[in-house]
Amino acid sequence: MIDRPSYLRKLDAWKDRDVIKVITGVRRCGKSTLMTLWRQRLIGHYGVPAEAVVHLNLELLENERFLEYHRLHEEIIRRCAAADASAGDGRRYVLIDEIQNVPDFQKALDSLQARGDMDLYITGSNATLLSGTLATLISGRYVEIAMTPLSFAEYWSARSQEGLSLQRAWSEYLHDGALPATVGFPGDASMLHDYLDGILNTVLFKDVAARLGVSNIAALETVTRYMFDNIGNLVNPKSIADAMTSAGTKISSPTVSGYLGGLAAAFILYPVQRYDIRGKRALRQERKYYAVDLGVRRILCSNNVRDTGRLLENVVFLELMRRDGDVFVGQGAGGEIDFITNGPGGRRYYQVSESVRDPATLERELSSLRAVRDDYPKTLITLDDERPTSHEGIGQVYALDWLLDGRQ
Repeated sequence: MIDRPSYLRKLDAWKDRDVIKVITGVRRCGKSTLMTLWRQRLIGHYGVPAEAVVHLNLELLENERFLEYHRLHEEIIRRCAAADASAGDGRRYVLIDEIQNVPDFQKALDSLQARGDMDLYITGSNATLLSGTLATLISGRYVEIAMTPLSFAEYWSARSQEGLSLQRAWSEYLHDGALPATVGFPGDASMLHDYLDGILNTVLFKDVAARLGVSNIAALETVTRYMFDNIGNLVNPKSIADAMTSAGTKISSPTVSGYLGGLAAAFILYPVQRYDIRGKRALRQERKYYAVDLGVRRILCSNNVRDTGRLLENVVFLELMRRDGDVFVGQGAGGEIDFITNGPGGRRYYQVSESVRDPATLERELSSLRAVRDDYPKTLITLDDERPTSHEGIGQVYALDWLLDGRQ
């Protein structure tokens, strides 16, 4: 298992607090592994008796009988009672994987939480987990831990013992993607393709088409391919529908909007709103979208996606989301700014460029940052392997150094 220290630290921080810990993310990004690591940490680091940790994976066939909320509730109570007999009275730690497979699961959670003697952790592969009834029932009593595939720092940590150079690891990270299991397929293109294709089909058919009631799978796949091929471009449902209709796939704007919502809910795409820096408000028109995994994107786009600049932008977006939560595209007097964050350390501005060794490119990337008249940090991230430098207060950093800087 690949260690995920940043997520374990978040679980450490929320341990024994009276909130349900909800771990969300795309299929196979490592949620179940994180649950296993957390179970090991509870027992090994915190000294919790093994019997006091109840771990139930609802994707396993032997647990299929618990895919009904009354039965799930009864089973958790039964296991906790068994723990009382062997480990004595005390707090119970309940870990449930893929809880969205249980209709009305929120009723079981609400009852378990109300007992006061359980610390609850759940995982789910769909963002609707936190909408509607669940949010109403446990409003203010849950915290979301949004999980993504491996960061480059985690990927490098997992592969650095293989004798790879940092540059080679970066190249494979962009090509193979960052789903944890892909680390086990180095050099095996056939196995990698089959694995990523299987993940893609599962997400499209099970997490999107089935939940939305989509009958035209070909249209859904075409929209997904279009979005993957246009990461980092400003789009809206009408512009997408017009482009696809012109290319021979007639589709309406409302249908596109529904598909985009389903793809975002399954965490296969991340929408990013624009933010008006001068007006200090989010703009509702066009958005940018980024892919959760570049390996899955490459599979759907038939390998024709080696635009390194856009791939770097996608990687930086995911890293900023891990570090600071919400990410916006900036719109200011000097033009567009790739990303704005407002995390624990305050607001920050970022521009991303494959290379700025050409003076004209450097000036273009700096100009939009210079036009922002405030004192918040501004950073230019590039793949130019040079020492960090400053352009009148705007920091320029080497992307791989910046990505690895967050490994701790």
